[in-house]
Amino acid sequence: QWQWQWQNYFQQQQQQQQRQQQQKQKQKQKSKAKRQQEMSSAAAAYRVCKIQKQLGPCRTCCGRVPWSRVNVNPRMVDTAEPLHVLVTGAAGQISYSLIFLIARGQMFGPFQPVVLHLLDLPQAERMLNGVSMEITDGAFPLVKDVIITADPVKAFTKVNVAVFVGSVPRKAGMERKDLIGKNAAIFRQQGKYLSQYADKDVKVLVVGNPANTNALVLVKNSMGVPTKNITCMTRLDQNRSKAQVAARLGVSVKQVHNVIIWGNHSTTQFPDVSHGYVANYPKPELISPLRSVINNDEWLENGFVPLIQQRGAKVIEARRLSSAASAAAAICDHLRDWLLGTPKGEIVSMGVYTGDSSNGSLKYNKDVELPSELVFSLPVVCRNGEYHIVPLESSPHARKMLELSAKELCIERDMAYALLHQK
Repeated sequence: QWQWQWQNYFQQQQQQQQRQQQQKQKQKQKSKAKRQQEMSSAAAAYRVCKIQKQLGPCRTCCGRVPWSRVNVNPRMVDTAEPLHVLVTGAAGQISYSLIFLIARGQMFGPFQPVVLHLLDLPQAERMLNGVSMEITDGAFPLVKDVIITADPVKAFTKVNVAVFVGSVPRKAGMERKDLIGKNAAIFRQQGKYLSQYADKDVKVLVVGNPANTNALVLVKNSMGVPTKNITCMTRLDQNRSKAQVAARLGVSVKQVHNVIIWGNHSTTQFPDVSHGYVANYPKPELISPLRSVINNDEWLENGFVPLIQQRGAKVIEARRLSSAASAAAAICDHLRDWLLGTPKGEIVSMGVYTGDSSNGSLKYNKDVELPSELVFSLPVVCRNGEYHIVPLESSPHARKMLELSAKELCIERDMAYALLHQK
């Protein structure tokens, strides 16, 4: 009995020691996790600070700085000069969603009046008249006038902002070179109208696909319009990327920042989270790098990237029509950030011109050199109605993806130039 009591005593002591060791181990793990979280947050804060330094003090210290043509004073809403806004392909489904967002102030803010120039083919005139009736019935106080026309001269006259939604869609049996050739001819002619009749400081956004190459043709045929005033839209891809990341983390899209879209608006685009961060995650007032909190490179490379690249096709497959409402919202986001300015520390994606061949290639950063005469999606910040390219560091994988997209755009460019030279 005495021996059994001692054995029982020693077992209890051993169990107690084991529990104490387990508790110490748990405390060490908690302390380690806390230190890692603090280091991660500190690294994210350092990265954000570094990005802000790259942007420069004049572009981050003041937050949003609007274009001088946009009124942001509520007291002047009735006397402010209206912006003349052209929408091509105005009878289409994207434009139908877009027009009413512009009328409600989603593009230029709630204090900027507009005159809408709605252009489409003559056979769509009846439909446009119906849209004009709906604008009237909506009683939008910011809409000062609506011009419905199939005449490009009338549509382009005095335009301050031009949104090129209309383009020839790809049909069954149509080869890609035929699609590029038809659209190149259209945008060459529209470029001439733009240079002859629009305001010389007109801001241009190309939405109709192939958007990057259509924008390039516009750049080369809009004599007198600054090349920096012509962009193409990759904001829809950025919005899709933010939504997928937010869903993955279980947070609001408002918390996700600085997801970048590189390259062509096609299946070679590269959605990149390596410079992004999520605010107030995993706790309030913490900033965490997206790549660290996602912590799954397999999902990022083989799940997330293909999902964004093929999202448009999936939408068409589901609804038998292309994206309309989300595209219209992205158009407003693109132009609002461009003309009203990006928020402090916020980076957005825009398809921008890489420069003429006479100036050589665009040296984006120490590792990336982009071919000239392309419209390529890059990270930018906006102030005073101008965008500024942000030179971010790029990983070997990112450089490979950028090279792939640039190669595709070079093929499209050469194809468009050759087809235009034949006509």
